[in-house]
Amino acid sequence: MDDLAALRQQYQDLLDRLQRNEREFRRLGRAVWRVQEDERRRLARELHDGVGQNLTAIKHRLAAITATLPEANADARAALEATIALCGDTLEDTRQLSRLLRPPVLDDLGLEAALRWLARSQGEASALDIAVDIGQLPPLDADLQTLLFRVAQEALNNIAKHAEASSVLLRLVVRGGLIQLQVADDGRGCDPDAALHSGGSGLGGMRERLRLYEGRLELHSATGEGTRLRAVVPLPD
Repeated sequence: MDDLAALRQQYQDLLDRLQRNEREFRRLGRAVWRVQEDERRRLARELHDGVGQNLTAIKHRLAAITATLPEANADARAALEATIALCGDTLEDTRQLSRLLRPPVLDDLGLEAALRWLARSQGEASALDIAVDIGQLPPLDADLQTLLFRVAQEALNNIAKHAEASSVLLRLVVRGGLIQLQVADDGRGCDPDAALHSGGSGLGGMRERLRLYEGRLELHSATGEGTRLRAVVPLPD
């Protein structure tokens, strides 16, 4: 009996150690991801406030130089106007890249506003009709808001690239202590197992990131029947 009790105690100690190790792994994983998001935020700010402002200044200076040229110097005026147009296009690309790295609306106005902005911008860029349905949400910490935003961003990117869809539903609801993000499209469908293990889809990384927060990723699809992605994360106590 003493040997059996000792074995039970050893087994319990092993389980406790594994659980502690798993919690520590998740804590470290969340810390690494937080650092990555902070770096994204810094780069987005540099692009917007640094490169973006410099491009704006260059554009204004070129316009001022153009205004001083005589009308007879048509070739020089045309070259400067083309350069101003190129500068304007580059400025818009820089701003768009800054928003994709870390949209200010996520930090300033929160998850709901960020998801509505994401749906609007992705819909315009990809000619998708994206409907957004967001239920009543409790206060969410910054990490959880970022997590759900990144999942939605990756899902919409995949739809735009691969699904050949025309309409998408993005839904965020809270049920039974769980927050659920669903993204469903009417596209050509896919093999869920192949998609989850494909390096090009980003779904594998999305699933691992959700696991850091004790969440899970579900993917339901069939050829010609569209795809439904669901991310489920428990709300913090």
